[in-house]
Amino acid sequence: MPDTDPTRFPAPTDAALRDAGWQPGRWDIQQAEEWADALRAHVTPSGHQHTVFPAAVEVWAEFGGLRIAGPGPGRQIAPATVRIDPLAGVHLARTLSDLGRALDTEISPLGEEGDGQAVLAIDVTGRVYGIDHTGDWYLGRNFAEALTALITGMEPTRLTPA
Repeated sequence: MPDTDPTRFPAPTDAALRDAGWQPGRWDIQQAEEWADALRAHVTPSGHQHTVFPAAVEVWAEFGGLRIAGPGPGRQIAPATVRIDPLAGVHLARTLSDLGRALDTEISPLGEEGDGQAVLAIDVTGRVYGIDHTGDWYLGRNFAEALTALITGMEPTRLTPA
């Protein structure tokens, strides 16, 4: 069910979401279910599969298909553009499974940062992570916090050693 709390996002994040086409109450569960089916059907050659759970499906349903750009210069680093499409991480079933095992949770793809510079993922409690060629990153305890950090250029926390 979509959250329609008007104070849910800080003003810059709310503005970036609205510029991307989001509005409170947006909810496309059909698209989210199609993504869930595609992820469940994908099996790596070594047998790894994606997990799908409510926290992921809810973000896909409300924000799926949006390309959200930062409203200005970043606070600590360059702001990122975020695209919500879990199929951006379809081929990372093993990587996400390994990260989930290391964090003692399950992880599902969420979308991507930039033009494929990083894959975004979410765990069963709603925490959001970024996975790129330099390592694994903690972005926030929920989608709103992670999105705000990404589009306003807040430096994330590295999960893996440099």
